[in-house]
Amino acid sequence: MSIELTKNNNKPELIILIGMMGAGKTTIGRALARELKMDFLDLDHEIVRRCGVAIPTIFDIEGEDGFRRRETSVLAEVVEQKHLVLATGGGAVMREENRALLQKGRIIYLKADVDELFARVSKDTNRPLLQTENPKEKLRQLLELRAPIYSQLADVTVETGSGAITLTVRKLKDALKAR
Repeated sequence: MSIELTKNNNKPELIILIGMMGAGKTTIGRALARELKMDFLDLDHEIVRRCGVAIPTIFDIEGEDGFRRRETSVLAEVVEQKHLVLATGGGAVMREENRALLQKGRIIYLKADVDELFARVSKDTNRPLLQTENPKEKLRQLLELRAPIYSQLADVTVETGSGAITLTVRKLKDALKAR
């Protein structure tokens, strides 16, 4: 596992995790929040809570554009919170207005390769973008499109392909302190 610090950003009150579905944003985010004694929020879970239906249902009724509008609306509210670790959805970075909103916090890019991501999400039916004949290829295409944006936004990049969550969290905590 490697950690790369790319920007000097002094915003410890809001930590934002970005990366592909399956990169570990929710799992690592919860553990990091516990370790830092901060609140944790998963943006997708918050959207589901507010809508009262699962993400695939939102996609079915409103399409991806409708879901993305909801995502932006909720993101605009939650980035105003302090002492929060926020796990975003993998596609949140695709809208320009979301990228601007994300700049309100310290951005951590959780990075993993396609094989690792696929192993983690292949059986998850709550991933509407992967409901295709070749979900691994779709995942590869999404990663190819999104990875440069994740890298550009990141204050810290960490590989999550292997290693214990506790080790990843400890290294992230040290990297955040070093800023």
